[in-house]
Order: sequence, then structure tokens, then C-alpha cells
Amino acid sequence: MRKKFIVLGVLFATLGFTKMNAQINLGDKAMGAVQKGITGFTLSNADAAALSKQAVVKLDSANVIAGPNDGYTLRLNRVFGKYTAGEGYTLNYKVYVVKEVNAFATADGSVRVYSGLMDIMDDNELLAVIGHEIGHVANNDSRDAMRAAYQKEALIDGVSSQSAKVTAVTDSQLGKIGSAMIDSKHSRKQESEADLFSYNFLKKNGYDVNAEESAFRILAKMSEGSEASFIDQMMSSHPDSKKRADDAKKRAEKDGLYKPYVQQKIVNTAPVTKTTTKKATTTKKTTTKKK
Repeated sequence: MRKKFIVLGVLFATLGFTKMNAQINLGDKAMGAVQKGITGFTLSNADAAALSKQAVVKLDSANVIAGPNDGYTLRLNRVFGKYTAGEGYTLNYKVYVVKEVNAFATADGSVRVYSGLMDIMDDNELLAVIGHEIGHVANNDSRDAMRAAYQKEALIDGVSSQSAKVTAVTDSQLGKIGSAMIDSKHSRKQESEADLFSYNFLKKNGYDVNAEESAFRILAKMSEGSEASFIDQMMSSHPDSKKRADDAKKRAEKDGLYKPYVQQKIVNTAPVTKTTTKKATTTKKTTTKKK
């Protein structure tokens, strides 16, 4: 089955918000801003995280998630399990068992990796891609995307003037938020800074920094195929993958670390547990004859 490329880092590309109501505590400042439609409203990290968490819970319920003993989960835990917190953020990881090539991170620290991505990238390349997504969280890009969505949609219809909560958030309202976030995307500057965050993450933790270039080369090659027009549309506000690969190469050359990257073996299967059967031993009884 042909793999459909989905641009990395696009939040809530398939929302699937059906029959959903949610209550999200935004606080007095947020409430007043939403009610009045103030365009200068700044959504705090806590506000963005609260709304993102609700959205991710629903998104998780709409996807097949790899179980704790699944090979994909075991690999992700092995590669990234020890990186669950940073300065001002806490992360949680899950794998969506789908053939699309994608990964995203949200303002609440939820990182979701598609199995299709894990099928085509080795551990170091995966570290580079997820490191990029974590960069968006660390740099508050995910919060800014949520703020842009609120500024566009305001959710005025879902706000009670007597309450400090956005109550009964409907399918339509959440759908508008998701659409607004997708439309806003991350700026070229934010994408470049997230790429730099990923490179520094690899370098700081002793990984091969050349994997970042390799990961973007893979994505660039995919964009030359039958999905090229789709990719061009989705990447309209992002630096193209070839340029990002070239930039990663230049960073490694400047640091004196560059060498052509050779992709390692990709293993997404759980290790086979060998069962040993104990061989029964029989003791031969000997008798002595009397002379």
C-alpha cells in the first residue's frame, strides 16, 4: 500500500473530533480576552497546554496506538524514553500505528510518532525528527500556534459570561481551532530554530549529527514522487527539505563533524523470547549380581 506523506510537525492534521464536549479552564485573563475578541490576547503556556491536552486525548482515541509490548513502542522507549523533560516542559510519547509518515508535538508536551515514519528512519534519524518536534515545544511554537487559532476563531459562542471555563466546546468549535492551527503552521524562522534545536540535541547527547541531514534527504526524496504537488502545498510555509538538509550539512561541516551518513538497520519488531524446554533426564538403575 502506497505511503502518503504528511508534512512533519503539522498539528492535528486529522482531528476526528466527533461528538465531543470539553471543559477547559482558561482563567480570568483568558476569559475576558476571548469574550471581547481581543486580537492582542496572549495565550499562556498553561492555557495552551490545557486545550492541547483535551485535543490530544480525543485524537488518541481516534487512532490505533501501539501497545506497551509492541515493537514500535519498545523502540521509541529505547530511543527516546529517557528524554521526558526539559526546561519548562514535560513530554509523553505514543506511536500511532498508521502508514503515514508524520510526527508532531503539542503544547502540553504530547509527542506522537507515526509508525510509517519509524519504518523509513533509523534510530539516529528518528532522534533528529523528534528532536525537531520537541524544539517546537521548547521554543513555545506550539503555544503560539494555539494562540493563533484562538485569535482567529475566538470561540465566543462557547463562552459563558458567568463562568471561568469554556464549557461545552462543540465539534465545530474544536474543528475550527484545529483548522486554524493547520492554516497558521509554523513560520520559516520557527522551523529553522527547531532544526537547530534538533542539531544541538544530537550534538549535546553524543549522537551522530549527520543523521539530521540524512532525515531531511529522505523527506526531500519522498517529495519528488507522486505526492509532490501535495507536498508543495503543505510545505508552502516551511523551508523545503532539501534546503534544510543542506543547512544541517553546513552546521556539521562548521563543527568539523561532517561525514556522509550511512543508515543503520531499522528494527520495529519486538524481540523474540526464546523458550527453553528442560530435557528430562532418566537415571539408569543398575543391579549387581551375586557371585
